[in-house]
Parts: sequence; structure tokens; C-alpha cells
Amino acid sequence: MPNSVRVPPIYTDTPLALIPTPKFELGRQDPFIIEASHMALSHNAFIRGFNTIYQQAPRIERLTDKADFVAYCLAWVDCIATHHQYEETELFPNIDKAAGKTGLMDGAVHEHEAFQGGLDKFKTYLLDKGAGGFSAAELIGIMNVFKDPLYRHLKAEPPAIVALAKYSTTDNPIDILGIADVAGKKKVSLGFMFNTLPVFFLNMETVEFEGGMWHGVFPPLKGLARAIMNKAVPMWHSGRWRFVSCDADGRVKQLAV
Repeated sequence: MPNSVRVPPIYTDTPLALIPTPKFELGRQDPFIIEASHMALSHNAFIRGFNTIYQQAPRIERLTDKADFVAYCLAWVDCIATHHQYEETELFPNIDKAAGKTGLMDGAVHEHEAFQGGLDKFKTYLLDKGAGGFSAAELIGIMNVFKDPLYRHLKAEPPAIVALAKYSTTDNPIDILGIADVAGKKKVSLGFMFNTLPVFFLNMETVEFEGGMWHGVFPPLKGLARAIMNKAVPMWHSGRWRFVSCDADGRVKQLAV
């Protein structure tokens, strides 16, 4: 009898659950709720990335798969690092400046510090071991150490953004959406777009999440721009991007292994 073919499972939101957007949870919107919701959606992409690594690492056997998988893991951790750098060097200081306050998002910065050591260890381990030497059990063991503080932060930051609305007054309005847009654009380079950004866009499920209310809304790409980012760009380093959780249309897909 022929050997049975192992069919990879469909991605599931485990071990980390997705977080709701403030717009969906509160049933209302203002600029701070919208920006906080965009933050929640971004954090869900990081969560799905975490889950894809956690789910697929134990099933990878071939050396060629391991090489692509290590590159995928490194893209995921670099994406998070860039996101937090953008917050600490651009977003948070400009929120303080607009509000005429200091340290409004210091809580989030301290949360970053709580799991950064774990992310650094995760990256160093992969760089040191490479495709031929990494152990799935050891990798997941490292992830288990920083999993809880990372998740606490990903859940806590969107409500903290919502709470900033109290600093925006008639006399001193804060354009939170404009601040975030300008800050984010400063961190996008060609290298980042081709080597890292697909791990973000292709872990963004929008068809079913919260009834599809974000499909075609966030990420704010439409038509040709969306096709380029979700279909053309991932052709570069396509081997690593097969480990993502979603297809180019924002639907959960079958995992690579």
C-alpha cells in the first residue's frame, strides 16, 4: 500500500487568542478608538505569527524547510522589533508633544522591556543554531518564557491608546491618526518591505474576524497597492512566506507543514 500523505492542518488561533478591536468591543468610534483598533489588528498579526511558529516548528523535518522556517521566524521577530522601535522613537514622543505631557505611554515602554530579553534570546538562538541545528523543543521553550508578558502587552496597549482621548481638547486637539500615519511611514524601507513586511500583511485575517468589518479597511491598501503588497512582494523570498497563516485575500489557510 502507498504511504499516506500527511496533510497539514488549517491554521488555528492557538496558543494565543486574538484580541478584539476597541471599535468592535465598544460599539462606537472616535479617532482614538480607530487608532487603537488599528493597533489591535496589528497586534493580532503578531499573534498569528507567533502561533504559526508554535504550531509548525514541531512538524518541520527537511533541512530546506528548516532554512525557510528560520528565515520566517527571524522576519517575525524583526517585524515586532521595528514596530516597537517606531512606537518608542516616533509615535509615543509625538503623542507627548501633541498633548504637552511627558511619559504618557511609559507603561507600554516598560511592557516592551518585560519581554524584549526573551525576543532577543529567540533571535540569538536561531542565528546561532541555524537551519541545521535548531531544536523545535528548545525554540518553543524559549517562546514559552516570553509568551505571557508579550501577550499581556499586546492586549493592554490598545486600551491605553483609547485612554489618550482625554488629553485631546477643543483648545488642544490631538490628531492621533495623523501622528500614527506619519510615524509609521518613517519606518518603511525597500529592504523592510521585501524582507520583513509580508510576515505582517500575510498574518492579517480580515474576511471573518469581527464579521469582516475590517476587510478592505485595514491594512489601508486597495486595488493595485494591495495586490503588490500581498501577491507580488511575497514572490521575493517566497519560501519563507509559505509559513504564514493567511492567503493574499485575508483568509486563514492550510499551514505549510
